[in-house]
Amino acid sequence: MSAESIAGATAVVTGAGRGFGRGIAGALVEAGARVIGVGRDGEALKKAQEDLGDGFVPVPGDATEADLAEELIAGHRPAVLVLNAGANPVMGPLSEHTWDSFRGNWDVDVKHVFTWVRAALRLPLAPGSTVVSVSSGAALRGSPLSGGYAGAKATVRFVSAYAAGESESRSLGIRFLSVLPMLSPATDLGASGVAAYAAQQGVTAEQFVANMGAVLTPEKVGAEVLALIGDERPGPAYLLTPGGASEV
Repeated sequence: MSAESIAGATAVVTGAGRGFGRGIAGALVEAGARVIGVGRDGEALKKAQEDLGDGFVPVPGDATEADLAEELIAGHRPAVLVLNAGANPVMGPLSEHTWDSFRGNWDVDVKHVFTWVRAALRLPLAPGSTVVSVSSGAALRGSPLSGGYAGAKATVRFVSAYAAGESESRSLGIRFLSVLPMLSPATDLGASGVAAYAAQQGVTAEQFVANMGAVLTPEKVGAEVLALIGDERPGPAYLLTPGGASEV
């Protein structure tokens, strides 16, 4: 999509009530898109609508539900689909996890991306549409205190790449890409991770953040995702850092 074509387009963003999803929704609304924001927290979505105005339409719901994905994709035929919903991982060393705590991000993050990507391919979305799946920098480096989180986010990236291959082989013209934001204390999930790794290193959260240097904000993620949607670069995956997006 060109930057100009985003204005007036319909976008669906999952996990839109807070964090990176909220930043992405805000960037799309500012660019002139009508954003259907999906999330479990109705109050957070209501607050987002108050902040962003009529360009943001809140839809409370569970993004892992196939019926919801199919209903919204068929009903709105979005030109942009951003898959950001996910669970906050249980933080702790491997020995303290149970299988239920370890698998949480597989049951939410991976399931929701699989569900929406499958629906986008089966409908299918219109040629020229873009589907962005939000993975994590942990997919590249691991995250030993967050159970199955890093592996789940690596699978999110794989699902996006598999869908890109299918779109090409079927000549669907749908662009699939994934973005991998680095750890950030500016989100609830990131703040939890910062606290856990700071404790492991025997430093305060403030010291840990200071050692990180520049912080990746939701607004920065929103701006980079918007730029990637409007860009024709062929890369299937991008690492997001405070310095920008780089192909991986």
